[in-house]
Amino acid sequence: MAFLFGAPNFESSLKAHYSSSEVKLRNAVAHGAVGVIFLDDPVLERLYTFKEQVRDLSFPELRWLDKQQRPNDYFPELKGSAFLNLEATKKFFAGSPHSADEVFAAMKAGKPLSFATPITAKIHNVTGLRDVAGRNVVARLEGSDPTLKNEYVVYSAHLDHLGIGEPVKGDSIYNGALDNASGSAILLEVARAFSGMKTRPRRSILFLSATGEEAGLLGSDYFAHYPTVNKSSVVANVNMDEDQMLWPLRDIVAFGAEHSSLDAVVQKAAARLGLNESPDPMPEEVVFIRSDQYSFVKQGVPAIFPVAGFKSDDPKIKPAEIFKNWEETRYHQPQDDMDQPGLDFDAAAKYARFVFLCGWLITEDSQRPTWNKGDFFGEHYGHSAN
Repeated sequence: MAFLFGAPNFESSLKAHYSSSEVKLRNAVAHGAVGVIFLDDPVLERLYTFKEQVRDLSFPELRWLDKQQRPNDYFPELKGSAFLNLEATKKFFAGSPHSADEVFAAMKAGKPLSFATPITAKIHNVTGLRDVAGRNVVARLEGSDPTLKNEYVVYSAHLDHLGIGEPVKGDSIYNGALDNASGSAILLEVARAFSGMKTRPRRSILFLSATGEEAGLLGSDYFAHYPTVNKSSVVANVNMDEDQMLWPLRDIVAFGAEHSSLDAVVQKAAARLGLNESPDPMPEEVVFIRSDQYSFVKQGVPAIFPVAGFKSDDPKIKPAEIFKNWEETRYHQPQDDMDQPGLDFDAAAKYARFVFLCGWLITEDSQRPTWNKGDFFGEHYGHSAN
C-alpha cells in the first residue's frame, strides 16, 4: 500500500489525527497490506524536505516496550517499507488512472484519491536491534484538598532534541534552544511557582519532563499508558513545546482546547492576561499530532498545547513571517541556539504566566475536565482514561 502525507479537509485537530502515520499504518494493516511506500508531495516537501527526512533517518528508530516486552505501535504484518522522493513519486504514478499532478491537486483540495496502481514493488529492509534506555523525569506536588488531591493535572515538556548530527554551517550540535529548552525551562519555572504558593493548589500536579519526543512522542506515550499514579486519576494535560519567543505575545493558539471543557480554561486565562485566543493558523502543518499532548489525548485525557499566535499590534512586526523564516533556517538545525537573534524573554515570561494560570484554574475547579458531548476524541479515546 502506498500513501501520501495529509488527510481530508476535516477541522484542524481531526485532519492532523488522520494525517498520523500510525493511523495510516493501522488502516493499511486492516486492509491486508504487507508493506508500505511513503510518497513525497509538494506540500510535504515544503514542510519537511526529503533531504531533511533522509538526515533524520540516520538516527535510529526507537520504540518503547510494554509490560509484555512488545514494541509500541509496531505492525508485524508490514514486512517492508520505503520512502520515495518527489521525482520518484511522480514516476510511481506513471501508467496509473491518475497522474501525480492530479493526485497532488486532490490532496491539496482535501479530497484524496484512492485507486489501484499497476506496480509491483520489491522492498528489502535489514533491521538491527539493540536495547537503549531513556528516562522520563517526573515530580509530584501534592494538592491541598482532601479529595481533589487524589486527582492530577500533568504539565509536560520534552527534554530531548536531536543530539549530534550532520553539520550545518560547520556546527553539528543540534542545540534545541526553542525546541525544547524553552518548554523545559518554563516547566521548571511553573513548578517553582506552584511549590512557592502559600496555599497549595487543590488538585495535585505532576511535572513531566518527557524523553524521546523527537523520536515519536515516546516518553509521553509511555507515561500516558503507564503513569506513576492511578491512570484514572489523571484529569488533564498542559503541554509546552517550542515557545516561539520571537515576537511580543498578543494571542494564543491552544491546540486541542476546542474538544473539551479546557477551552473555557484557555479563554479565562487569556482574558486575565489580555490575550486573544486564535484558531490554528497553519492546519497543513498538523501540529496537533506533533507534540506530547497527543499521547494523553489517545489515552482519553483532555489536553491542550498552547503556542504563541501570530497577532501583532505593530505593523513592523509580522509573526507569521518571522515564524516561517525560523522554521526554514533554524527548526531542527544547529542554529536553534541561544545566539539566534530576536529572543523576547518578556514574551516567554508572559507565556509562562499563561500556562501557569491554565493549570491553576484546572486544579481549583471542583469539576473534573470533560470532553465535549459527541466529540470525536472523547468518543474514540475517552474510555481509555478509566
